[in-house]
Amino acid sequence: MCLKDRWVQIHSFKHNGHLHRYWEKNYVLDENDKFFIVASNRTRVVEADGRRWFTHEPAITIFSKNDWYNVIAMLKEDGVCYYCNIASPSIEDDGKIKYIDYDLDLKLYPDGNIKVLDEKEYEKHKSKYKYDQRLDLVLRKEVEKIYHLMETRSYPFDDKEIYRLYEVFEELLKKKQYHR
Repeated sequence: MCLKDRWVQIHSFKHNGHLHRYWEKNYVLDENDKFFIVASNRTRVVEADGRRWFTHEPAITIFSKNDWYNVIAMLKEDGVCYYCNIASPSIEDDGKIKYIDYDLDLKLYPDGNIKVLDEKEYEKHKSKYKYDQRLDLVLRKEVEKIYHLMETRSYPFDDKEIYRLYEVFEELLKKKQYHR
């Protein structure tokens, strides 16, 4: 099923198959062989324990279908802030975008600073969920690859493209047929 031009939920799971959290309303701007490209603004997030909260900023999220990551590009007042989840390749299942979150994250700030996050959480879950050596190697190599993409501002870490995509989303929202 092609998700382009649809409102969808996004479901994040842990390695053991349990739901981690989901985002309720996200608009699929594009889908191709490599990516789902999704836009949102103040969407509700529901945690596995039932807690609910809303995202704060407009965002474009790029879910890789082939590589082990997804990127949330948050449009903040001081520029685009990128939060990259090291995660399984994303799939469409039952009209939803789904992936497994592997805890390791990278953040690229508008000033160009890059941080690797949640390494302790990754080590804890690596032991708890028994990630094998091969999976650990894939995930660590993905961190290196993403770090390089961030340093060089290569796709999907391209501010101009993110702003362009968000403008497309805003224009679609102005048209009556795309209102929630």
